[in-house]
Parts: sequence; structure tokens; C-alpha cells
Amino acid sequence: MQTPLQIVFHGISHSDALEAHIREKVEKLDLLHPLVTRRHVAGERPHKHKHQGDHFNVRIALHVGDTIAVNRDAHEDVYVALRDAFEAACRQLEDSSRSGRGAVKHHREQPRDASEADLQ
Repeated sequence: MQTPLQIVFHGISHSDALEAHIREKVEKLDLLHPLVTRRHVAGERPHKHKHQGDHFNVRIALHVGDTIAVNRDAHEDVYVALRDAFEAACRQLEDSSRSGRGAVKHHREQPRDASEADLQ
């Protein structure tokens, strides 16, 4: 059973455009892996430091039997931070689905030359 998407903003004023962008990205993840049961996305702007400009952090938590967590920090553009975080989440979902299907490649150990064995 899938729970509703949770979107949280900390230190960022709510934006309908930003929320729509997040929902669009989550829909693409749902198509990639339909067994995601819980989705939580948090965007935050940490306290401003005097030597830095505004930076945004994005945290994504997905539950697919296991929990997949993605943290992307310190981007000056919130949309770039979202893009990077969702790309990382997509890669982790793909890895999770590949290992669940048993489609992970296992490398065979290469036979060693006799000369290498003599050195040891």
C-alpha cells in the first residue's frame, strides 16, 4: 500500500512551481519502480554563513522493502539540487531492482600466471 507523498520545506518559502516539479520527479520514480511504498522529500536552506551564498539541501527517502536515502547538499540552485538528488535516487532504485532480480554481474576471478604465483 502506497502512502501519500510527503514534501517538506525548511527555510524555503513554499512554491507551487517547486512542489509541482518535485511531484513530477516522484511520478517518474514511481514509473521506474512501482513498488515504492513511502516517499518523503525535504528541501531545506540551512542557516546562511557569512562566507557562503544561499545553498539548498535535498533529502529523499524512499521505502521499497529497504529504505533508500539520498542526501544532496550545497547547491546554489534548488532545481539543480533536486535534479542531482533525484538522479541519485533513480540510480539507487535501479541498483535495488537489479539485485532483486538477481541481474547483478559477478566477476569471475582471473586465473593467475604461474610466474605471479612463484613470486608469492
